[in-house]
Amino acid sequence: MSNNKRLFLFAGYSADNTLDDALVYYIRELTKCGDVILCMDSDCPKPELDRVKKFTIARIATRHYEYDFGSYKRAYEYAKNHNILNKYDFVYMVNDSVYGPLHKLKPILEQMESYNTDTWGLTESVHTHYCHIQSWFIGMRKSVFMADWFDKFIMDVKQQKHKYLVTVLYENRFTDLVVEHGGTWRCPFKCPGRSVYNNPKHLFKIGCPFIKKMSFTRHNGAIGYQLNYVLSHCDKSAARAIKNAANNAYTPKYMSWLLTKNPITPIWRGITYAIQKLRNK
Repeated sequence: MSNNKRLFLFAGYSADNTLDDALVYYIRELTKCGDVILCMDSDCPKPELDRVKKFTIARIATRHYEYDFGSYKRAYEYAKNHNILNKYDFVYMVNDSVYGPLHKLKPILEQMESYNTDTWGLTESVHTHYCHIQSWFIGMRKSVFMADWFDKFIMDVKQQKHKYLVTVLYENRFTDLVVEHGGTWRCPFKCPGRSVYNNPKHLFKIGCPFIKKMSFTRHNGAIGYQLNYVLSHCDKSAARAIKNAANNAYTPKYMSWLLTKNPITPIWRGITYAIQKLRNK
């Protein structure tokens, strides 16, 4: 094992049991900041996993249907069983529901680690009466990841009938448990409602190093102009990996349509989406 102070528990998913260019790029960039254990909720064959062999200390692939926390659990269990958890100052749980990083990741990690808190995340889900850390990027000190309550929480993760229950029982519950056990948390970026999906340009401009994959399929393509801006201004290697992965996921024809440079088209798409939404109501 290296002398890295960070361990990333990386949760991946693939419907076709492959690792796309964006996922490989993400893991490669994480390796510049710490050690990585990859767990795929997929039956990826060894040749696919070997694409990131030199960037990871372990690779696990099994179709478990427990979403990101199921993969976090398995990666954590590997680290626990191999007695390496205590060797790290920080443990992160991150997943591939995003594309990136769009620029260097280490500065934002150091910023969050400088907070006087037990845990942190990149984005805070903000609601009127309740806020929590969004589960796609969470960092923890030893006061959390070495705690008995965290071990019980993560090892009790199991398959749920509905994705909503995953959010309530695991994503929301994690933040609650931190507070219940006297811990503190903080996120640099606040995301009211669904702004993490709908405002990728704004998040990028204020320093968020990732864009949500769901942004590529929302609002009848009206967000395409924002994505075009981000991909035109982010790290070129990141843009290339993201475009390659997105072309495979959504087809080149769709991506060409989505990333139109015509400034009028997104406005019309937004109007069309709003009309459809009103009709559905």
